[in-house]
Amino acid sequence: MADLHGWLPFAIACVIAIVAALVITAVIGVIVRFIARRREWARMLTSHLRIPFRLTLLDILLWIAVTITLPFQVPLPTVESVHHVFLIVTIALGAWFAAALVIFFEDLGLSRYRLDVPDNQYARRVRTQVMIIRRLTIVAAVVIALGAILLTFPGARAAGASILASAGIIGVIAGIAAQSSLGNLFAGMQLAFSGAIRIDDVVVVNNEWGRIEEITLTYVVVHIWDDRRMVLPSTFFTTQPFENWTRQHSELLGAVEFDLDWRVSPDGMRKELDRILRKTNLWDGRTSVLQVTDAVGGFVHVRVLVTAKDAPTLFDLRCYVRENLVAWIQREGTAGLPRQRVELVEAGGMDASQRSRAVSGDSLFSGSTEAEQRASQFTDSIPMVGKADEAPDPRSRPKSGEAPR
Repeated sequence: MADLHGWLPFAIACVIAIVAALVITAVIGVIVRFIARRREWARMLTSHLRIPFRLTLLDILLWIAVTITLPFQVPLPTVESVHHVFLIVTIALGAWFAAALVIFFEDLGLSRYRLDVPDNQYARRVRTQVMIIRRLTIVAAVVIALGAILLTFPGARAAGASILASAGIIGVIAGIAAQSSLGNLFAGMQLAFSGAIRIDDVVVVNNEWGRIEEITLTYVVVHIWDDRRMVLPSTFFTTQPFENWTRQHSELLGAVEFDLDWRVSPDGMRKELDRILRKTNLWDGRTSVLQVTDAVGGFVHVRVLVTAKDAPTLFDLRCYVRENLVAWIQREGTAGLPRQRVELVEAGGMDASQRSRAVSGDSLFSGSTEAEQRASQFTDSIPMVGKADEAPDPRSRPKSGEAPR
């Protein structure tokens, strides 16, 4: 019965602590939700700190209740173990609450910088830096909590001197082993604060066009235009060249090029370009130029320069201008369509021997004066039979009694 009387106050105190924690969190929740109807920061505070605040408050109240009402018959080592467990849980929950509070202030600051506006260069830079600071905050909170928890163990404090003594050698070994990881870590911090790339920047990496979707301490995620994700180490952006289309501003200048026939009308094409651009909202109104940049090889090279507010809009605008100008060329007739010209020349103005050579070509013993002379050199050496040596014609035989002629 004495044991029961000793544990009953302990149980009652624990129940009271739990109920008090629930009541306090409920009251604070009502107040914060009432403020959240008019203030955005109150809603953000609730979403970030609701769970860690409740658990931390419950842990502290239970620790107080256990410390006050724990029965005296409990052995001292058990009491110390219970207090040690509460201390470890309090350190962990306190680190969680502190990290959530820092993240709340970071999000509160980010709410002032919107990305859905045309000129969002500074907002993207601030968001990139805050995201890196957030990750560093989480890492620091975890490391500090682990360190504080380890220091609660007497054995860890005793081994601290030996660990510090060998820290130099361990540091050298760890530095060599983790050289790549540390390089990516420092490269990620450099990217965050140098402004080389930012969240939502439009880049061309390895001939792939996309947007910076995420920047971490060790890698960068690029959202490719066809919904693929390219994951690159942070050192890539500090050691390799890449294109950043939104480094200073998001407005871009693009070209549409044509190879047309010489009979195309640049003035008419320029008027059609002005009419096309006036009908679309893709063009930002800054630049509209049509020029004949080259005229060689049987074609006239026409280049059209237009501008848009950002890279996706520029791509759509270039396609729009190209399609409408092609339709105009087809609609206005075939004068501007590219052609390949071939000129046929008739062989005329040659004498008979030249035409014969053009038709049959030169031969070894015929077709030219030199060939006929060459043939005569061979035929002169063959003995020719003359009229005096010809055989008598049988029809010219002398009649009987007549002397031969």
